[in-house]
Amino acid sequence: MRALDQAQGTRIWLAVEATDMRCGFDRLAERVKAVIGQEPFSGHYFLFRSRRGDRLKILVWDRDGFVLWYKRLESGVFKLPRVDAGTRSVELRASELAMVLDGIDVSKLKRVPRYERGTGTNPDTKKKISV
Repeated sequence: MRALDQAQGTRIWLAVEATDMRCGFDRLAERVKAVIGQEPFSGHYFLFRSRRGDRLKILVWDRDGFVLWYKRLESGVFKLPRVDAGTRSVELRASELAMVLDGIDVSKLKRVPRYERGTGTNPDTKKKISV
């Protein structure tokens, strides 16, 4: 995760709705465009969860090809951030991804408002996910 924190331009996107875990590189790349609304060749990390919530796939473009990371829990489920109804995708921080992979229930965490440079808006009025 340290590499992600240092990569300023790299973003992490989670597809909120469940994804068929039989999907491979090409179908997940299509879902990046259709569900998340991003370019799959961007180098960003794209997360997909199974219907039961016990599996995660991460798709990323690495210079000359896709990399697909797949994790299946033997027991339990991944606890993902809460999102508003109708939301199709949400951006995560590297620290949030690390917590999800470490088994921390990020749906119960609450982020306190902080100053964000260059946004030009008050962080208290910006729409944020509940993490």
